[in-house]
Amino acid sequence: MPTPHLVLGIESSCDEMAAAVLRAGREILASVVHSQLELHRPYGGVVPELASRDHVRTISQVVSKALDEAQVGERELEAVAVTMGPGLLGSLLVGLSFAKALAYRLGIPVVGVHHLAGHLAAAEMVSPELRRPYLGLVVSGGHTALYRVEEGAAPKLLGETSDDAVGEAFDKVAKLLGLPFPGGPALAQLAQSGREEAFALPRPRQHEPGYAFSYSGLKTAVARLVREREPLDAATRADLAASFQAAATDVLVSKARRAVADEGIARLAVVGGVAANQRLRERIAAAARADGFAATFPPLALCTDNAAMVAAAGARSLAAGERHDLDLTAFSRLPLDAPVA
Repeated sequence: MPTPHLVLGIESSCDEMAAAVLRAGREILASVVHSQLELHRPYGGVVPELASRDHVRTISQVVSKALDEAQVGERELEAVAVTMGPGLLGSLLVGLSFAKALAYRLGIPVVGVHHLAGHLAAAEMVSPELRRPYLGLVVSGGHTALYRVEEGAAPKLLGETSDDAVGEAFDKVAKLLGLPFPGGPALAQLAQSGREEAFALPRPRQHEPGYAFSYSGLKTAVARLVREREPLDAATRADLAASFQAAATDVLVSKARRAVADEGIARLAVVGGVAANQRLRERIAAAARADGFAATFPPLALCTDNAAMVAAAGARSLAAGERHDLDLTAFSRLPLDAPVA
């Protein structure tokens, strides 16, 4: 069936409350993201109960703002797409409950979207040249994984982290260095004034066969250096940030290059919050030029959590004939290839 003309997307898997209106599966008419950074900053991380309560307070206003910016009446919508997992269960349930109620009232379909499918859809939405099959490197605060994405089949997992996700490691190392929440962007900024070669940090599993990742050991290595050198001066902090960032991203680049060669697919999409990291983007781009493959990154606003990617993934599912019943529920953990009743 054809792609729905107007789809409302809702994303509430963590601490952003987001809504977007998408036309014809690609054109973003509006994308609104309500951030909770100031709410969680005093705690140095996301507090799940506070996140879900704030979602309850703001979801109606965020959806209304998206519809207003898109100049679309709710009766013009043809479907609602909403993140069903993985994520914080309380936060997910807020978005899912709102989406199902709205779809029921309007008499239109609702479709649940896997959060990682949304990130992959962000790359497809903005890059028509990104044709399936392609390799998807998903890098965020909760996920580090490589997928083979083909037409007509669920993405195939090639390998994932066995412990910390790369974004989680960025945040934890940033905290060790005394940087403010959110730690990842702050660490990347500090690294610009540091020396990557200052500390010989490990690159866990970089040369192992397969595509498994590990970041807890790298984080521990930085923690040990911090303890040995406390109190840290400004130059040492910058050097540690730069050396950590180099080690963390080098592993991603190496595994992605190997997957391109092993799988025989010359298209790579890098998605998720860490895909906004400038060093990673530069190193992947350089590898693509050297090895002769095409690398795609979503624009920065579509790397972090947003609802336009949810609407895009939902539009693809709806075009394939997928629909979900109103008893659809949320999942804190959910494999990307898991069937949904």
